Amino acid sequence: MEPDLFTAAAEDRQEKDPAGSPLAVRMRPRTLDEVVGQQHLLKPGSPLRRLVGEGNGGPAGPSSVFLWGPPGIGKTTLAYVVSQATNKRFVELSAITAGVKEVRAVIDGARRASGGYGKETVLFLDEIHRFSKAQQDSLLPAVENRWVTLIAATTENPYFSVISPLLSRSLLLTLEPLTDDDLRGLLRRALTDARGLAGAVTLPEDTEAHLLRIAGGDARRALTALEAGAGAALAKGEKEITLQTLEETVDRAAVKYDRSGDQHYDVASALIKSIRGSDVDAALHYLARMIEAGEDPRFIARRLMISASEDIGLADPSALQTAVAAAQAVAMIGFPEARITLSQATIALALAPKSNAAYLAIDAALADVRAGLAGPVPPHLRDSHYKGAQKLGHGQGYQYPHDLPGGIAAQQYAPDAVHGKRYYSPTRYGAEARYADVTDRVRARLRGEAPEAGSGS
Repeated sequence: MEPDLFTAAAEDRQEKDPAGSPLAVRMRPRTLDEVVGQQHLLKPGSPLRRLVGEGNGGPAGPSSVFLWGPPGIGKTTLAYVVSQATNKRFVELSAITAGVKEVRAVIDGARRASGGYGKETVLFLDEIHRFSKAQQDSLLPAVENRWVTLIAATTENPYFSVISPLLSRSLLLTLEPLTDDDLRGLLRRALTDARGLAGAVTLPEDTEAHLLRIAGGDARRALTALEAGAGAALAKGEKEITLQTLEETVDRAAVKYDRSGDQHYDVASALIKSIRGSDVDAALHYLARMIEAGEDPRFIARRLMISASEDIGLADPSALQTAVAAAQAVAMIGFPEARITLSQATIALALAPKSNAAYLAIDAALADVRAGLAGPVPPHLRDSHYKGAQKLGHGQGYQYPHDLPGGIAAQQYAPDAVHGKRYYSPTRYGAEARYADVTDRVRARLRGEAPEAGSGS
C-alpha cells in the first residue's frame, strides 16, 4: 500500500519542522553505522547491509529476513534505515491494520515496478505474528519468486507464530536486548545532537541511572522519558534534569539499588533470608525492589534455585522443581511477564517447610574429605569388570542388594576412615519426616541390626 496524500503531508511537515516530532523519531539512525546495539547483525556482507545496497551480490540477491526480538530494541529502526538508505522501492505495512487485500496490492505494484522500470521492492511488515495463516500464505509467492524482499518484524517466537513455508524461505535474525551501555550512548547522543535536545539540558549521573532502570532495555521508552524530563526541567527554567524532576515526570520513584554495588547483594540477601524465615510478604517486597530496579530476572531465578536446595531441601522436594521451572520460564519469556513466575516461585518457597539438612550434609562430607579422611575404597566395592581384577581381590564378597529381601545388604560401603560417620541428619519437618524414618531403618539394616524381611522398609 503506497503512502497516501495525508501520510506524505505528515512526512513533509516532519521534515520542515523536525522539532514537532517525538524525540524517538528525530533520533532515528540515518545509516546502519548509527544503529545502537545489534552489531552482530551489521557486519560487512550481512543481509541488512546487502539490503541497503552495500556490496554486489550478483545473482545471489539479498534474502527476505525476519527480525525477532522484544519491543524497543531496533526492529522498526532497522527497517527505517533500510528505507532511507536503499535505492529500492520501500513499502511499509502493519499487520494490525493491513490484510490480504493490501498485501496483494503491494505485490501487484512490485511486479509492475520490476517489469516496468526494473525497480525492486522492499516490503516491511510489522507485527507479522498478528497475521493469520491465510494472510501469511498470501506472501509466499512474492517471497519465493522475489517479487518483493520481505522484512518482517515480530516480538513473538516465529517458530510458533509464522508458517514454516514462509520461514524456510527467509533468514531469521534474532535481535539482542540493548545493554545499559547501548542506551547510555543513545541518551547522551540525544542530549547533544542537533536533531535531539541540542545541549538544552544536562543529565546528571543519578538521573541517568534512573532513566536506564525505567527504560528496561527499551530505547523508545528511554528517549520518551528523557524528552518528558527535559520538557519538565525547561518549564521550570532549569538546565539540568534532576532526579526529582524525572521522578515527578514519569511517576516512578528511583529505587536505591545499585546492580553492581552493595544494594545488589544486600537486597538479594534479604530476599533469601526472608524466604528462609518463611516471611512471604517480606520476600515479595524484596523481589519487587529487585524487579523495579531492573535486576536481571535470571539472577533472581538462580538465587531461588539455590534457596530451594539450601533452605528447603527434602522438607519439600517439589521446591527445587518449582524453582527450576521458574528459571526456565523466565529465560523464555523475560520481563514484564516473568515477574509473575518469580512471584509464584517466591511464594511457594517462602511457605514451604524448611530444612537445611542437605546443605549441612554435603558440607560435613566435604570437610572430612578436605581433612584427609578419604582412604581406599573397600575391596568388595572396587571395579571387578576388567581383566585381572579378580586376582587383586576386587569385588570379592560383594552382596548384590537386589538379590536380598528388602533390597538392603548388611555390608560396609564407606572407607574405613569415615565408616560409621553420619552426614545426613534429616529433620522432622514436612516431607523430610518420611526420610528421617527411612534413614533410621536403613542404617540399622546396614549394620545388620534389623531383620531383613517383614520390616516394611
